[in-house]
Amino acid sequence: MSFKENVTKIIENVGGASNVNSATHCVTRLRLMLEDESAVDVKKLEENDLVKGVFSASGQFQIIIGPGTVEKVYNEFMKQTGADEVSKDEMKKKNVEKGNLLQKGVRVLADIFIPILPAIVAAGLLLGLNNLLANPGIFFEDQSLLDVYTGWTGFAEFIAVVANTAFTFLPVLITWSAARKFNGSPLLGIVLGLLLVHPDLMSAYAYAENPGDVEYWNMFGWEVAKIGYQGQVLPVIFATWLLVWAERHLKSFIPGNLQMIFVAPLALIFAGLLTFIVIGPITMTGSNWITDGILYLFEVSPAFAGGVYGFISAPLVITGMHHIFLGVNLQMAGTLGYVTLWPVSETATLAQGAATLTMFFLLKHNVKLRGVSLTATISAWLGVTEPAIYGINLRFRYPFIAVMIGSALGSAFIAFQGVKATSVGVGGVLSFLSVYPEHWIYYFTGMGITFVVTVGLTLFFSKAKMFHSKNE
Repeated sequence: MSFKENVTKIIENVGGASNVNSATHCVTRLRLMLEDESAVDVKKLEENDLVKGVFSASGQFQIIIGPGTVEKVYNEFMKQTGADEVSKDEMKKKNVEKGNLLQKGVRVLADIFIPILPAIVAAGLLLGLNNLLANPGIFFEDQSLLDVYTGWTGFAEFIAVVANTAFTFLPVLITWSAARKFNGSPLLGIVLGLLLVHPDLMSAYAYAENPGDVEYWNMFGWEVAKIGYQGQVLPVIFATWLLVWAERHLKSFIPGNLQMIFVAPLALIFAGLLTFIVIGPITMTGSNWITDGILYLFEVSPAFAGGVYGFISAPLVITGMHHIFLGVNLQMAGTLGYVTLWPVSETATLAQGAATLTMFFLLKHNVKLRGVSLTATISAWLGVTEPAIYGINLRFRYPFIAVMIGSALGSAFIAFQGVKATSVGVGGVLSFLSVYPEHWIYYFTGMGITFVVTVGLTLFFSKAKMFHSKNE
């Protein structure tokens, strides 16, 4: 069957062109908003040579095609259907009213964090590189690379500055992204972020160490603390929402020719005052309670806490709720200088690839699914787990259960050993770069436990016919 015929079959199996309201695509997936998802023939779709898996999430029916090919499929799909072409952001707006309050909240967090994630991951990798250069005992006994090759000191210091920039100005990144999400001015968002980390304010780090040294603004008899919001997440998001709300309402009654003069300063003063007086102190306290609560759980029973988090990490990706914990990780990185949740959850990434690799050898008589398994393994170990989840593991059910158990055991060991990372890093085989070198042996051991258990359980469940899907 030719390429065009395969695309035609995809259209037929999603219910025909009349069932497609709009379409877009990402790096690996064709994303559709359908009139009626019950009209989709999933079984026939999965038999298509171009399709590596399908799933429905957040009101979108998504077909996994693969990088490179997906754009060609999308172009041919649009040519044959004449469907409305929309951007990913426009599709999200169309879909924003769907779901309960929790789902909407998770979606908002995802839309704020995902655009800034490349900067955070890059910072994590650079911090990892700096750890390689500056920590003793990695390349030389009792000495760091910089101790032996002192000429690299200046370069290492520069790398450290670049790496710390994203976390030093984290509120600026968040306010920029949040302003875009809330349909406000990204430029005003940046100004608000800079205000929250202004050097005239006492930094949040200094305040945590010496709260008695804080200075105050006297505003008509009201004492307002001059404290910055370095490393904070929730206060910054709420502050941006206030800014956009003020901007929108000011534009509703200020004449157009005067908006450039009055809207920006009034919105910034309004949002700034409310943040420093009310919203900021309350949400900062709440954020610190969340961080302290998680740290407390990992101190009281690290193996149990890590095991539970590892067990639910894979399902969280399916629901999208892992974005909540991304915010917690960023809060930890900004306030503590390290993260504990991220290295614990990375076992799930390894486990997804381990399960699909095992399925490659088990699916001896299905050439198409073997190809999907192999490409999904590579993708998972490079940090993108969706092809593994939806293409193989969730489809057969028992590999996904093996992933959850293998991840739980590996995460329990990693948490028990107190493994920490410099920040959220790149997922997959390079994830160790963001982990502190002194914790590598425990991190690799935990990953080894995850790999062995996941592979072993996938084989066992397969032979014992346990947890198999009804379609097998």
